[in-house]
Amino acid sequence: MSRFEALRPLVTAVRGKQFKPTVILLSSSVLMITWRYFGCQEFYREWLSPYMVFWNDPAATAAVYSFISCLVLLGVVPVLIVKFVFRENLSDYGVQLGDRVRSVRAFLLLAPFFVLIGYMSSSDPTVLEHYPINRSAGVSPGMFGIHAFTYFMFYLGWEFCFRGFMQFGLRDSLGAVNALLIQVMASTLLHIGKPAVETYGAIAGGIIWGIIAYRTRSLLAGLLQHFLLGISLDLCICWL
Repeated sequence: MSRFEALRPLVTAVRGKQFKPTVILLSSSVLMITWRYFGCQEFYREWLSPYMVFWNDPAATAAVYSFISCLVLLGVVPVLIVKFVFRENLSDYGVQLGDRVRSVRAFLLLAPFFVLIGYMSSSDPTVLEHYPINRSAGVSPGMFGIHAFTYFMFYLGWEFCFRGFMQFGLRDSLGAVNALLIQVMASTLLHIGKPAVETYGAIAGGIIWGIIAYRTRSLLAGLLQHFLLGISLDLCICWL
């Protein structure tokens, strides 16, 4: 049997029912690695800082670059795959209001908890080594506003990639539980290098926001909670 004949069952599977999960898993891997190496602040500082600086502040520009890169690579590109490769509706991936009552309840129930986590973490020395990602966020209220807006762009890309593209996209082929756990594993691995408490917390967060996405059929509540957690931490670090 030739090597090409041995690969024939794989090719047949990819062309059939496995086409969609194959595209999701492969493209997600490529996009995550691309963002990690080329969408990070280190890449900006080494290669782009001589040519692109906003607000005359390289630190702020580096952070915004990483946020927008996340939006484009983990958000916009998967959206384009859904629309033009799968030819499916974004509402099937959680981009809708969904069950509004459940969304509001979920947000209000957990929002105080995430604010409290942000406040408690703001005095942790290991956390202060990494946050705020935009080291200029506390320079002025205006800069913090820019930071908050661009940071939200980061969370848009992040939530769509993991809870939308991966979790909703893999549910039919792998089952609801396995799809949720795969996105939890992927999103947690991208936290490696951050404080240990945050990396372990990413497992819990991924499960919670994945369940909420299923229950509400929407990414909205989880997106707002995730952003609230991050911006509360930065607000406490910068202004309290």
